[in-house]
Amino acid sequence: MNNVKQLSAVLMCAGLMLTAVACGTTDESESGSADAKNGSANATIQPYNVNGIKKDPEIASLVPSSVTEDNQLTVGMETSYAPAEFLAADGKTPTGYDVDLTNAIARVWGLKPNPTSASFDSIIPAIGSKYDLGISSFTITKDREQTVDMVSYYKAGMSYVVKKGNPQKIDTKNMCGVSMGVQTGTIEEQEADTNSKKCAADGKKPMNVQSFKMQTDATTAVLTGKIDAFYADSPVAGYAVAQTGDQLQTVGEDEGVVPQGIVLKKGDTKLGEAVQKTMQKFIDDGTYGKILKHWGVQGGAINKAELNPSVE
Repeated sequence: MNNVKQLSAVLMCAGLMLTAVACGTTDESESGSADAKNGSANATIQPYNVNGIKKDPEIASLVPSSVTEDNQLTVGMETSYAPAEFLAADGKTPTGYDVDLTNAIARVWGLKPNPTSASFDSIIPAIGSKYDLGISSFTITKDREQTVDMVSYYKAGMSYVVKKGNPQKIDTKNMCGVSMGVQTGTIEEQEADTNSKKCAADGKKPMNVQSFKMQTDATTAVLTGKIDAFYADSPVAGYAVAQTGDQLQTVGEDEGVVPQGIVLKKGDTKLGEAVQKTMQKFIDDGTYGKILKHWGVQGGAINKAELNPSVE
């Protein structure tokens, strides 16, 4: 694929799997074909098969009736954030490693998984009402832990992506004046806004921060030259670079690695315990590692799931 229209179509459906990176390291999918390893846009990947996972009665007994009464686990996720959560080639089925984890959790709890697409900034306000959980690459922050509970399950850095060859000569140590794309409601958006204000305070040209509801729109904006760069979690940045062949690249060093968490209603002690025990079970029995390796993102694996971990 050599033109922007074709690339945009591929990015929007995001139903292809290529080698992805996490936290600055490149990991190879265990089921990836030669095409996937070589970065070909013809490579595909199926969801990880969780059918062998059985219900755990002890853990399932912790799940409150507010979750089990409809016999399904409804999880909010923003499905343009490949390879964590995105839409398969049919344009409607959520897929990605967060979706596989959702399906696995549902099996342990004896429920039917119901991963549901939503705008990123609308998920947390609807936790405990519309959604039982939020699993959508949420960075764990002190502010978020004031309004919801979070169980750590992954870690990721943040990367800048530009056109191949860096034609705008972007220097990540001096981003003043840069036209920067971010996804609405993300930590990257907050950081970009803060850095832009600092530029202005220092007497320099502020950044032109453009917020997009969908990460794929930010990626396409870089491809079309509408913005200079985008800023996103490192697995997402790596996936975008691979997905577009030789038309994008990361620049500079990844920013600080931070934990990501599964979101649940604040103060729901039993549900928090169920989520934490389920994730730790997956870490200990190897399910977690297999899912991440399947998607080529095992570089962001953690070895301990914690409820509301202390963060800076």
